[in-house]
Amino acid sequence: MKRILIAIILFLKDRFNLSHEQDDNIETIKSIEKGVDFKGINVWTLIFAIFVASIGLNVNSTAVIIGAMLISPLMGPIMGLGLSVGIYDFALLKKSLKNLSIAVVISVITSATYFLISPLDEAQSELLARTTPTIYDVLIALFGGLAGIVAGATKEKGNAIPGVAIATALMPPLCTAGFGIATGNIYYFLGAFYLFFINAVMISLSTFMIVRFLKFPLKQEVDKRQSYNVRKYIYIIVIITVLPSIYFAYKIIAETVFNSNAKNFINKEIVFDKTQLINKTLKFSQSDSSEIILLLTGETLDYKTVDKLIKKLPDYSLYKTKLIIKQGIENAETVDISQIKSGIIEEIYHKNELALADKDEKIKLLENELLALKSVQFPIMEISEEINAINPKIQSFSR
Repeated sequence: MKRILIAIILFLKDRFNLSHEQDDNIETIKSIEKGVDFKGINVWTLIFAIFVASIGLNVNSTAVIIGAMLISPLMGPIMGLGLSVGIYDFALLKKSLKNLSIAVVISVITSATYFLISPLDEAQSELLARTTPTIYDVLIALFGGLAGIVAGATKEKGNAIPGVAIATALMPPLCTAGFGIATGNIYYFLGAFYLFFINAVMISLSTFMIVRFLKFPLKQEVDKRQSYNVRKYIYIIVIITVLPSIYFAYKIIAETVFNSNAKNFINKEIVFDKTQLINKTLKFSQSDSSEIILLLTGETLDYKTVDKLIKKLPDYSLYKTKLIIKQGIENAETVDISQIKSGIIEEIYHKNELALADKDEKIKLLENELLALKSVQFPIMEISEEINAINPKIQSFSR
């Protein structure tokens, strides 16, 4: 048993050993230091990439946004931050911070300029997605950064760095921050800039971790007190970065759970023979009571029925939830016609989808039966083989 355990440990150690394809540490340091420089071609590349990303966000094109992220040079200074802290190269740290700051300012100004002159000022889904970062964005940036530095430390660099740039999405948040400035929306600016800050901190942290793990040569020796101070500042920055994202993630999860429970309640309880559901509106609130607003048509529900529905809300984990039912002529003025249209269209679409699926299934069944009948009445394969045996020169036949 002991031998088997040792063999497993040795196998895993060899399988996960990074030193097999590891490049010379000095060469890796030089490669990262080269990417920190931000002038000339890098500046113009960033400006053009920001314009491309801003257009992609403006027209809601994912492909355009991905293309912009691939040509962005923002990864260099961010990885330089993690490397400089990992090897105690404080000159490189200052250089990385300076270049990253310049890159961020140029990016925000460029995107704000574009959105100021763009005739399209509506916030699309791709843009809105960058305004509410969560703990999941922290994890994406951390693991993406780990993949990037591990690949960057190998002899064959591969395509991990562009992949990290896409996964962690460094450019779109800066473009969204520019959109927030152009439209005067401070919420968009703060949310997007916070997402960029998360990505920058987590990529730097992952670079720092791998640099220390692979024992890169230190630029200068530091005493225990200096080393402790460096780790303390890292912990403080990471905690400040992560805490708000946990709150946002909790809020999103709580809203998702509420919506799921509310829809389950509606599907199971709002079923009546002479009363139809026209539209539903779900309003989630953490601080106050959430609301389920139902628009009904047909026979008016009496107070006892409504009271029973309200009492069933806790059965669906809808504890702090108000059930608001709008029905009858007295509510005609409060009814939103667009809601009615939306509800009717949704219902028609759902019924048509079910009808089409049923018809497709019947057609497929009939086609299979037809093929089975044809194979019995006309054994094509057997006839073909027999004709071929009699006269191999015959290429085709028909009945």
